[in-house]
Amino acid sequence: MNRFNEKPLWLAAQAKDSGCRMDKWISDQLPDISRSMAQKLCDDGLVLVEGKAVGKNYRILGNETVEVILPAPAPSSVEAQDIPLDIVYEDADLLVVNKPKGMVVHPAPGHSDGTLVNALLYHCGEELSGIGGVTRPGIVHRIDKDTSGLLMVAKNDFAHQGLSAQISEHSFLRQYRAVVYGGFKTDSGTVDAPIGRHPKDRKKMCVTDRGSREAVTHYRVLDRYRGFSDLEVRLETGRTHQIRVHLAYLGHPVAGDEVYGPAKVITQLGGQCLHAQMLGFIHPRSGQNMEFSSELPEYYTAFLRTLPGKD
Repeated sequence: MNRFNEKPLWLAAQAKDSGCRMDKWISDQLPDISRSMAQKLCDDGLVLVEGKAVGKNYRILGNETVEVILPAPAPSSVEAQDIPLDIVYEDADLLVVNKPKGMVVHPAPGHSDGTLVNALLYHCGEELSGIGGVTRPGIVHRIDKDTSGLLMVAKNDFAHQGLSAQISEHSFLRQYRAVVYGGFKTDSGTVDAPIGRHPKDRKKMCVTDRGSREAVTHYRVLDRYRGFSDLEVRLETGRTHQIRVHLAYLGHPVAGDEVYGPAKVITQLGGQCLHAQMLGFIHPRSGQNMEFSSELPEYYTAFLRTLPGKD
């Protein structure tokens, strides 16, 4: 039995990539593949340049085509569960789901069921991309458990590759709304600061130059309240906890954020006041420009109503 996918992934290196380590380059090109997973693929001889396996330390020249062979996903042990889904759009290649606050995206220690993946397996059966592996079938990008809003799911590897490429090229629109602490002197801005694991708390991320990846976040102030601001936030990159880390780095943590916010957290929010409001992308098969939006959920609008008068 062939242990590999029938169609390997072919990635074209460009001049700007020259000098980059292979494991880092692969994880940058394929956002759903972590650097450690890329390293294992290299160690297992599944990354080739001109038909020859290369190691994780291989430096990109900038003009080569890299073949990445992904092992066929093992049979899933994740249980399919009949959990209602708010599906905004669906076709043969992909679907867009409006995830509620409090729902975990994929199974992990402490969250073995009741996740979005459990629900997707029931809804889609075997019609999910295997690129994300056994526990993350079809998951092209993620949003945190306590972040609500739109999430893209790929039903096959063709769609997954096409959508991941758009994320890597920064052409995939991901726009959020966030209520944060404090006021801003300017109406808009950009945070360009690399994000990596926190050196003392491995469950947290932070702005750091060590073991980090490029991270860029754009924001615009929509409304000002006494002590708070309502922001529109757009991701250029998609690192773990990126919006929460960048806004806390600015001194404006997201309201309700138990990890990056102040010690005296706003408990009635049940987590950060952050909503993935808009997704935009080119359909990988039809080439059609698609854009979807989600109304602000009740928890978000209810919190806005409790805030002191606008400045």
